[in-house]
Amino acid sequence: CGVGVSVILQCIRPPELLEFGEIPEFTLTERSGRTFTRSDLENQIWVANFIFTNCAGTCPMMTANMKLLQRELPESIRMVSFTVDPDRDTPEVLARYADQHGAEGDRWVFLTGKKEDLYALSKEGFHLAVDDTAGTEFEPITHSTRFALIDSRAKIRGYYTAMESESLIQLIADVEVLLDEVS
Repeated sequence: CGVGVSVILQCIRPPELLEFGEIPEFTLTERSGRTFTRSDLENQIWVANFIFTNCAGTCPMMTANMKLLQRELPESIRMVSFTVDPDRDTPEVLARYADQHGAEGDRWVFLTGKKEDLYALSKEGFHLAVDDTAGTEFEPITHSTRFALIDSRAKIRGYYTAMESESLIQLIADVEVLLDEVS
């Protein structure tokens, strides 16, 4: 089955990935309390998502699939989860959440900061929706359920539906393409 998936992926995805823009510089706070900037990810391939810890909707599934990626991707690949609820998601809250979900130390970071900075980063930097005015009781903040794949030059190289296994398979394959680009 694995060989079949590999052949199919080669047919549907060109060997070179597209670019969807560059992630702007940012300065946020990591769950440890230390300052974290885009330069902390310099020359690294990473997967990003936007979540919040008290979400009862899509975030638990997104976090579970990020954990899956943590297990399946090479150790050199970083994961970055940005909160969209910084008023509640303090570094301490993010640290507990990360521990509960098996986030590996510096490999998978959880970031918080000023709401306006995080929302601008989501909308303008990642081109992903976020809105805290039209949510539901279970998910008071509506936000994108996509993962973004970022290359070693801080360029967005792909978007993936976080809850679809086919999309996660494609993300894993695209990471291999990026690793081949830098080797």
